[in-house]
Amino acid sequence: MINRRTLLGSMGATAALMGSVTISFGQDTIYIPLVSKGFQHQFWQAVKSGADKAAAELGVEVTFEGPDNETMVDKQIDMLSAALAKQPKAIGFAALDSQAAIPLLKQAQEAGIPVVAFDSGVDSDIPVTTVTTDNLAAAALAADKMAELIGGAGKVALVVHDQTSRTGIDRRDGFVNRMAEAHKDIEIVDIQYGGGDQLQSTEITKAILAANPDIKGIFGANEGSAIGVVNGIKESGAQGVIVIGYDSGAAQKQAIMDGVMAGAITQNPVGMGYETVKAALAATKGEALPKIIDSGFAWWDKSNMDSPEIAAVLYD
Repeated sequence: MINRRTLLGSMGATAALMGSVTISFGQDTIYIPLVSKGFQHQFWQAVKSGADKAAAELGVEVTFEGPDNETMVDKQIDMLSAALAKQPKAIGFAALDSQAAIPLLKQAQEAGIPVVAFDSGVDSDIPVTTVTTDNLAAAALAADKMAELIGGAGKVALVVHDQTSRTGIDRRDGFVNRMAEAHKDIEIVDIQYGGGDQLQSTEITKAILAANPDIKGIFGANEGSAIGVVNGIKESGAQGVIVIGYDSGAAQKQAIMDGVMAGAITQNPVGMGYETVKAALAATKGEALPKIIDSGFAWWDKSNMDSPEIAAVLYD
């Protein structure tokens, strides 16, 4: 396993602040900023739409922002600090690094600002709740599907977005542990981290294929990783490699329609954004919340992507 963490500088404030608006808050305004992992994937646009829907229905002011990409931990910490400086009534936070933000979250706690974690939790009990997918279970399902599709034996690899966020860690471990427990004839030959970046994940995939010409399958653990895997396979000319992705988006939908990707795990990003704002508002009123709010997941492929229950949680 390669242990690699790349922190990039800011690529421009425009994309970083996309979705955030300048507003003036009255004394009675309930202001809830949401700091996400980024805007490079359509997943976050779907989360934002759910947050905006909740804000309109519940009568609160919400801003939604994130760094240019999901490697910019320092940039995200700066955004969290700026959001807390506005003294919001509550805050939503999707951590790129499960430990880096803890000092700021402690400040929020001391200031009486409830923190609602979403998508990724933190290694702390400071958040009053976490709105998330059960990523361990979802990745285990991806492992089961991979085993089924490659005939229960052979070599596979993973391209994961990171090893610092809870989503990256849990999706990796959920897949790896399930293979070890239930599919002992399948060998995981490589786990690489591409920062959720399509181009980086493409190059990683080509290197995996070159080193393992007999590989049978690759799991891409988020939207950017999955599309990078698809592109890497196309560019290398590899044949018969089973690709399983995570999330949806237009590019993954097309890859599944074209038969390049076998299927993927979908979350419910709109529901995640909605439940985050709803929970944050409840926290401002001192209401009790469960430690985890499960936003759900499902397997989708060409056979069920048009069914009402699956189509409702796909985004493009």
